[in-house]
Amino acid sequence: MKVILKADVEQLGHMGDLVDVKPGYARNFLIPKNMAARATTKNVKVLEHEKRVISARIKKIRQSAEEAAQKIAALSLSIPAQVGEEGKLFGSVSSKDIAEAMLEAGVEVDKRKILLDKPIKEVGTFQVSIKIHHDVTSSVKVEVVPKTEE
Repeated sequence: MKVILKADVEQLGHMGDLVDVKPGYARNFLIPKNMAARATTKNVKVLEHEKRVISARIKKIRQSAEEAAQKIAALSLSIPAQVGEEGKLFGSVSSKDIAEAMLEAGVEVDKRKILLDKPIKEVGTFQVSIKIHHDVTSSVKVEVVPKTEE
């Protein structure tokens, strides 16, 4: 079944693409979630007009993503954690902890957008990548410091 994507769908296509998918996937997932429309002759003609609108929307989204990337690149986070001997942490610093620290710094990022191969388990300074848009990534400097007891 041919459908026109109204939103970016990971591993399928980008907004405005004409793609061929299985009928069940289109009827049960893409169309009800308003992520796609059936590719009828009428909709294909409307697609030409919508491509201009979609390209303007994509340009606006990309511009805001690049602004967010610059804002994130300027950040330097300090995350206190309980430390044992030899600088090893009790537990670890995960993407959730980094997202909370970024929220405190005034930048809201979904924890699923933080690209962390494995949780941080030692004290030090780390560069953590953040995927803001499908082709815009940024990195933030995360410093894990020992928690001082008061």
